[in-house]
Amino acid sequence: MAVEMIMPKVDMDQETGTVVEWKKQNGDQVSEGEIILVMETDKVAIDVESPGTGILSGISAKVGDVVPIGTVIAYILEPGEKLPEGAGPPASQQEEKPQEGSPAGQAPAPTVFATPVARNMAAAHGINLTEVAGTGRDGKVTKTDVEALIPDHAAVKRADGKVYASPAARRIARERGIDLSQVAGTGPSGRVQGFDVEAFQPVQPVGMVQQTAGSLEPEVIPLIGMRRTIAERMTRSYQTIPHIKFTARVDMTNFIESRTAMNTYAEKRGEIKISATALLVKMVAMTLRKHPWLNSSFTEEAILLHKEINIGVAVALEAGLIVPVVRNADQKPTRQLAVEIDDLATRAREGKLVSSEVKGGTFTISNLGPFGVEQFEAIINPPEAAILAVGNTHQEAVPLADGQIVSRPVMKITLSADHRVVDGAVAARFITDLQHTLENPILSTY
Repeated sequence: MAVEMIMPKVDMDQETGTVVEWKKQNGDQVSEGEIILVMETDKVAIDVESPGTGILSGISAKVGDVVPIGTVIAYILEPGEKLPEGAGPPASQQEEKPQEGSPAGQAPAPTVFATPVARNMAAAHGINLTEVAGTGRDGKVTKTDVEALIPDHAAVKRADGKVYASPAARRIARERGIDLSQVAGTGPSGRVQGFDVEAFQPVQPVGMVQQTAGSLEPEVIPLIGMRRTIAERMTRSYQTIPHIKFTARVDMTNFIESRTAMNTYAEKRGEIKISATALLVKMVAMTLRKHPWLNSSFTEEAILLHKEINIGVAVALEAGLIVPVVRNADQKPTRQLAVEIDDLATRAREGKLVSSEVKGGTFTISNLGPFGVEQFEAIINPPEAAILAVGNTHQEAVPLADGQIVSRPVMKITLSADHRVVDGAVAARFITDLQHTLENPILSTY
């Protein structure tokens, strides 16, 4: 029976995915779980696994296509099985059919490896990535490579007097007084789209530059790609989710001593050192076991209390933030968490995560301690019900039970919870329990 391969949804607010590279082609034998496609969201490039074992067939999305999530883009067939009725044409027909607006027999566009930031910037300025010489690792096109071509490309676009634009683009241009001939179109055959007009920044006339010489004009960065996605998502979260927040101060003395002991043991065994993040994830996961309402999701119809504890660990990228997920964190020893978190963070920065690694989170940790931040409040990552903001560890005066005041390493944690799901007392009990757990870690969790 034919297995449908769909454009996956790897992010809550994702609407489309861009085909970057097919690792396998029509007629190739594939195995379930094998990586056969590289797709890209506004945030990151993702490796997509085969949903079944069989023969890849009926590929309907070519490199560069922007496809709505949930759309069938290929099938996995059994030997001798035919494509379902109404499915895409066979591979031979797909290869023979020229692309719209291209001469018959023209070779398909070559695969281009580029960072998400570079792709977004190229799209905003109408630059064909196949014309860009990549200077990154293995010839990957970077932001700097695209920036170097923007002035030259803009001049070529201005030389073309014909303007193809969508109705939305014309309306926006009319409202904002923008000359469409100055806008780089990113649609088919250079067609200007509404998005292009919104991202357009007019070039200041020479006379104006002379008049304002010496003034400090702000740099204008178009709100596109990953940054736009984050902006829209965080705005929606903050406007629709009633955040309730609690802060606790944690004495990190025992935490630090326990981690030091773990790393001494790990070094003797030749194992990876335990990061503070790994131990923190373990402590949070253990605490969530006793507080299921914090490990939940809100929907319009119901509240979902998750059986799995999947911790999202925020990783900062050049273009924004991505949250790879550590699954079943409460069931894994800390040394295994350390290996997984290090691997996820490394591949997140390289754009090599697979789709299953950035979805399915039930609770998120955002740690800005390494940046020297003492305390902050994080915005909930929907549909999750809570997020923990972690500050740095610093010395503070701490009063003891006998009245003495001593200097201790202290870390402040702030919980933001969805008040539609979590009552104040429930959130307070969670952060108090987490504080106690962090102050009294157990070496046996190693």
